[in-house]
Amino acid sequence: MKITKLIFSIILLGLATLTLACKEEKKESVTPTEITFKKEGELTLYKAKTDSIIKVLDIEIADTGYDRETGLMYRSSMEENRGMLFVFPKEEPRAFYMKNTQIALDLIYIGKNQTVVSISKNAKPMDETSLLSYEPAMYVLEINAGLADLWQLKKGDSITYTK
Repeated sequence: MKITKLIFSIILLGLATLTLACKEEKKESVTPTEITFKKEGELTLYKAKTDSIIKVLDIEIADTGYDRETGLMYRSSMEENRGMLFVFPKEEPRAFYMKNTQIALDLIYIGKNQTVVSISKNAKPMDETSLLSYEPAMYVLEINAGLADLWQLKKGDSITYTK
């Protein structure tokens, strides 16, 4: 009899614990915070052969693993005179995708010598398709979609930047 009462008490205690553990608590709502632009440098685009200035941009610099992985994710807009420059430790073929990126972008792949090696235009927001550089790149400049055409950027154009 004592064993039956003990088993019954254990079951009852287990049910009470389970009921309390599963009780829904009032959760606080989380409001996402917009990530804002932080100027970390200035980048100048130059036309090939003539070295005439195409455009000067304020840039954020993604030069750490975390910054390169996050990029422009979770942002709803970017001004025309701004961009993000990804800086890698070595030159090699690159592949980017637009996961969690809400802004349509042009990706300018740039070699170690700071010359444009290829351009991926009009990358679609939230698309996980790989956007390949097709040639080794050490830098990638992300700008608003359509600006590469508007500024007539071409392979062979170049950049300089300052921190």
